[in-house]
Amino acid sequence: MPSRLPAYVGLLLCLAAAPAATIADERAGAVRILTAWARATPGPTAAVYLDLRNEGSAADRLIAAASPAAERIELHEHRSAAGVMSMATLAGLEVPPGETVQLRPGSIHLMLFGLKHPLRPGDRLPLTLTFEKGGETTVEAVTGTAGAVSPPS
Repeated sequence: MPSRLPAYVGLLLCLAAAPAATIADERAGAVRILTAWARATPGPTAAVYLDLRNEGSAADRLIAAASPAAERIELHEHRSAAGVMSMATLAGLEVPPGETVQLRPGSIHLMLFGLKHPLRPGDRLPLTLTFEKGGETTVEAVTGTAGAVSPPS
């Protein structure tokens, strides 16, 4: 006669085998953070990508980000001029009402400097995002592979 495991053991095994969730689903006022993810990195810098959905009737702005895992975070944008790519620091990022703003590789992103340790696939990185109107919220960014172009699944 086969032995039966308690029901909670089966649930724990299913949860352990499930892929890391990339749905952040946190809010700062009217702005919902739908995804938060990063790429694995061997060095002291990394980029974080987000999907920000403004469900309100007025624009809001992402004005700051912080993490205990990094010395500082800046909002950056890739730019191309005369065929040369460069990064520019942004003072903030507007999230218009009813729209979703995507931070993606090769575009707008959060740049982390002075990481306390390299990011490895599966790591979870706490981020505190500050919005002009919505205030602060903390999310966890899930780390994917080094060359990832989309959130880990």
